[in-house]
Amino acid sequence: MTALLETRLQVDYAAKPGVLRNLEIRVEPGEILGLAGQSGSGKSTLALAILRLLDRRNTAVQGQIRFAGRDLMQLREREMRRVRGREIGLVLQSPLASLNPALRIRTQLKEAWRCHERNGAEGDRRIDETLESVNLPFDDGFQRKFPRELSVGLAQRVLIAMAILHRPRLLIADEPTSALDIITQCEILALFGRLSRELGMAMLFISHDLPAVASLCDRVAILHDGEIVEDSTPEQIFRYPRHPYTQRLVSAIPAPFHAGGALSLLGLASQVGDSVAFR
Repeated sequence: MTALLETRLQVDYAAKPGVLRNLEIRVEPGEILGLAGQSGSGKSTLALAILRLLDRRNTAVQGQIRFAGRDLMQLREREMRRVRGREIGLVLQSPLASLNPALRIRTQLKEAWRCHERNGAEGDRRIDETLESVNLPFDDGFQRKFPRELSVGLAQRVLIAMAILHRPRLLIADEPTSALDIITQCEILALFGRLSRELGMAMLFISHDLPAVASLCDRVAILHDGEIVEDSTPEQIFRYPRHPYTQRLVSAIPAPFHAGGALSLLGLASQVGDSVAFR
């Protein structure tokens, strides 16, 4: 099978060389790849590098980013803008910081649609359909709200709706549950799993939350000091970690997430959506 995304990247910041060092990842069509590691390991840098959103004045990026048969590093900025949002969606960790506080939800969704499409009637239909798919109201009353009127969980669902509005082939979710309570985390994880299955959408799920990664992903890559040190199934990674760094990460998981010495998630998610266990 031809991979949807393949990278080999070297990223150097002016103040910190070697943030990513010949980092290689591969995401198959429809696959959910979890990228786990401690804060500062380069996870968010990778997400921004794939979309070519790093500050070019203070950052040097070298290598390849092959997506759907094209090297994104070779595209002009105008061509890259057609990829962002339409073919690759992005969900960031802070929805209230990502949404424009001065614009109503409806306005922001319409702007996201008009970035790539001009058919207003089709856009209205797609917006309503997408809001419903992420379990949000699609009535006029909800869409006229401002982000400040929403809870963090609802705002995160709006951000997800914006990211999948054009049905991208790949969704990059960068710490999308870090600001959420445990109930809402489980709901969002179940939502990601359902969207991936229903839309056939591949996902790069970036998190330092190992139980969340274990619950959602088909495959897990462990990032340490700018390099992938282990890449395998969730069961292999969390039950039988091989690399010393992975072993330390798994040993740091709080006791409530372990059962009989093996990783398991709280049964909480089974009450709010898909069961949370190894897929």
